[in-house]
Order: sequence, then C-alpha cells, then structure tokens
Amino acid sequence: MSTAPSVALRTLGNSGLQLTPIGFGAWAIGGAGWQFAWGPQDDSDSIAAIHRALDLGVNWIDTAAIYGLGHSEEVVARAVKSSPQKPYIFTKCSRRWNADGSIYSSLEPNSLAEELEGSLRRLGVETIDLYQIHWPNPEEEIERAWETLVRFRQQGKIRWIGVSNFSTEQMQRIQRVAPISSLQPPYSMLRRAVEETVLPFAQAQGIGVINYSPMVSGLLTGKMTAERAAALPESDWRRTNVEFKEPRLSRNMRLVDLLREIGSGHSVTPGVVAVAWTLHNPAITAAIVGGRSAGQVEELAPALAFRLAEDEFARINAFLAANPA
Repeated sequence: MSTAPSVALRTLGNSGLQLTPIGFGAWAIGGAGWQFAWGPQDDSDSIAAIHRALDLGVNWIDTAAIYGLGHSEEVVARAVKSSPQKPYIFTKCSRRWNADGSIYSSLEPNSLAEELEGSLRRLGVETIDLYQIHWPNPEEEIERAWETLVRFRQQGKIRWIGVSNFSTEQMQRIQRVAPISSLQPPYSMLRRAVEETVLPFAQAQGIGVINYSPMVSGLLTGKMTAERAAALPESDWRRTNVEFKEPRLSRNMRLVDLLREIGSGHSVTPGVVAVAWTLHNPAITAAIVGGRSAGQVEELAPALAFRLAEDEFARINAFLAANPA
C-alpha cells in the first residue's frame, strides 16, 4: 500500500484499514445512460484520474455496483490493474437494475450473493476490502442482510463490512447482529443533518465514517457557475438538485467566494477548503472526493494534507448561520 510520506493515515473504525484522509470516489466515472448519471464520461479520462490519484498518494477507491450499472467497477478494475499502486477497493450492494436499466432495491440473501459475485468479477479481485449496504431499503430486511454480509466475510470474500445512508436507529438494530466497521453518510457544509445524532453515535461506538459529497457533487469546487449549472446535460442528475437551482444557487455561489478567499491564502481551491471543512469534524475518518480527469485530481489532491485553522472554520460557520437555506 503506497502513500505519500507526509500524509498521516487514519484507522477506519474497528477495521485494520489505514486510510489516507481522502479517497477516490468513482460515482461520476460510471458514465452516462443510467438514472443517476453525471453525463457523458470518457473511460480513458477516468483511468487517468485514478492513476493520478494513486500516484499522488491516495490509497483507497470507493465505488458501487449501481454506478453506471456495473461500469464504474469495471473502469476501477482496469485502472488498478494498469497501476503499480494497489489501493484498497470499497464497493456497495443493495441497488440493482433490470435489463431495461430500471433500478430497484433488494436485501434478499440470494440477491446479495449475486451482487457480490458480480462485483468480484467486475473488479477482478478475490476479496473486497470493504463491502457496504448502499441503502437500508427495504428497511425490514436490514438485520438479515447484515447477517448475510457477516457470512460473506466468514467465507473470505470480503474483509470488512459497513453501511451507507443508515440512521442511528438502523445502526443500533444491526449492531445487535455484528459490529459495524464503517458508515458512509452524505456530509458537507450544505448537508449537515448527520451532525445531530448520526455522527455523535458513530464516534461514540467507534464506527469509522467516510463521508460522501463533501463538495456537494461539484457545486463547491469553484468551477460551477450559474451558467454552467443551467447548461448541465439532460443526462446529469444534478439538474434536479435543489442546491443547483435558485434561490439556493446564488447563496451557494457566495459561499464559494468565501471558500475561494480562504483557500487563496494557502494556494488551494474552494473544493479543497470544502473537503477540509468536513474533515474538521472529529467523527469523520476520511472523505470521498470524486474526480473525472487527472487535472481535477491534481487540484483536489492538497486535501490530503490541508486543514482549516479554527478562525477559518468559524468564518465559514458564521456565513452558513447568517445565510440559511
């Protein structure tokens, strides 16, 4: 496992996984042609982005079977196979698709077994480092699904088990079955609901947390403008996101101006500041940072080491308090 020498690794919950503070998020590289796509994506750009992230020291990749209806996992496999670095690979289950591309949820043991075999095949590995239940749906089946993941682990097909998008109460339920290594919630300065109970619970229980969308799906990178938001492709799910539309968009662009001002004093982008804001929370182990090109990865790589000073953190929070959604 290679990483940049100056980056302090963080242990993910009760697992033996030692993570860099940011990992490569592989949602967008699933490409177009499915319900939650980010628009067209060139696979060669995706592979170059992953290679650059690994070269710069990132030591884990997070994907899911549903991203691109299996395509993201295939691209991750191609990138890792052609790189001298061998990162941890995390993926997720419970979201499936029909032949016509329509998406459905299943936590049935036989369905999870099919998903696991599909992910192992697409990723080209014998064991997945972290296997996560993507969504707690259907909710009444989460205990049995968790028992199934425990069995997969006993079979040696996965190393550690985690959950994504689970509430405190749902985590309490499955904890009675087996310990949780990690939680993957949405968390950013525009999406803070998990601060109330979910993050404190995870921290108290020793559950590692890898947050997704710290830059709000590209909104806080500094590259998004009102014109670009209006011109997003029809196939880009963000066209329907309330944060990308008025009246919130103008407020969010003013927030980006503040992040740019803070970042400029450290020669980092607004996106790096946005990621650092989430890493400031002691419950967060590491953040998932997406990249669609090597250039994007290079701009965001400083988030491996950059941390906000307390006064900078306070300035951002003051803006958020004064400008509620």
